[in-house]
Amino acid sequence: MTPLYDRDRLLHWMTAEGLSPLTHDHAPVFRVEEGLELKAALPGAHTKNLFLKDKKGAFWLVSARQDTSVDLKRLPRAIGADRLSFGREELLWDLMGVRPGSVTALALINDPGRRVTFVLDRALWQAGTVNFHPLTNAATTALGQADFRRFLRLLGRDPLVVDFADEEAGPTLCQTSPE
Repeated sequence: MTPLYDRDRLLHWMTAEGLSPLTHDHAPVFRVEEGLELKAALPGAHTKNLFLKDKKGAFWLVSARQDTSVDLKRLPRAIGADRLSFGREELLWDLMGVRPGSVTALALINDPGRRVTFVLDRALWQAGTVNFHPLTNAATTALGQADFRRFLRLLGRDPLVVDFADEEAGPTLCQTSPE
């Protein structure tokens, strides 16, 4: 599949829709640990994003604060999934139009069929500014929370907001409709 949107088309669409993305170009970053120094200079909450598949064939995108611990053994119960594993690169490309290292909530724009369920860390839902890759790991795009929520509404997406903070209880679903 050829993705519906690439970086330039995504950013143009966001601006045309009245959003105010602020994008910083940088060397490609493939793992959270690689970009810590870069992220320290950019305000807002930074993210890690996991593309997952469950045992029944459902697809999940989990976006969490970069410092959040995501327990894949406990998460399925909270979100109503079966056993989770990382999705294959081909599926990531076919469903979201990005490659490993560039997984991002902004790639939901390339899933108009809504085959991927979006799971969002409560800490990101409450952050003033959130930072995601704009479909490439060679840049970071910051969005104010109001713009991020509007982005999701424009796509017709209601994330499953999960609180990952309680290490003992494990992840808990906050609500299915965060508004």
